[in-house]
Amino acid sequence: MSAMLPSAISFALIAIALAMVFAAIRLLRGPAAEDRVLALDTLYINSMIMVLTLGIQLGSRFFFDIALLIALFGFVGSAAMAKFLLRGEVIEP
Repeated sequence: MSAMLPSAISFALIAIALAMVFAAIRLLRGPAAEDRVLALDTLYINSMIMVLTLGIQLGSRFFFDIALLIALFGFVGSAAMAKFLLRGEVIEP
């Protein structure tokens, strides 16, 4: 492992945490429902990237499985929220 990798990982974790804070602010203060949905998408993508970065830092493959689950549930949740915003219902009769 190179000597620069631990400092790069620390910088990346700080930058991702800052991006998550900004997305959480947009989630809480978003003027429209679409802004809140996009902020939630950004939050799940940033959380997935943070888990992957922690997996690289700790050298564990378990974190990659967790990131895959976050991506799967985030995509399904985004599709359901988009359908709800377009049609007003998620499950059609």
